[in-house]
Amino acid sequence: MGADDTHTGGGGGTGSALDERTRITPRTPACFHVVLLNDDYTPMGFVVDILESLFHRSPVEAYAVMMEVHLDGRGIAGTFPWDVAETKVEHLLARSEAEGHPLRAVIEPA
Repeated sequence: MGADDTHTGGGGGTGSALDERTRITPRTPACFHVVLLNDDYTPMGFVVDILESLFHRSPVEAYAVMMEVHLDGRGIAGTFPWDVAETKVEHLLARSEAEGHPLRAVIEPA
């Protein structure tokens, strides 16, 4: 470096790269409901087990959602970002099929 070279790094002067900062505000991801659908064959105990193990519901919450599914035909198992909701439904369907139950779920906007 010669005596005529100018130093431009780290300065707070006009035109330096540090003068322009972009403020990034994080966005909350859109959420979706995982809705369990009633059928006449899946045992209530299996539905409660799914709600407790896969959706991390307490036993009381799991029972309440199961009864909502039983009485109203549908009940919200949980609310998640799309990719999490999709994964939960895939796991639910795989486990339900593996155990011989026709339990189904859909994803709906929250």
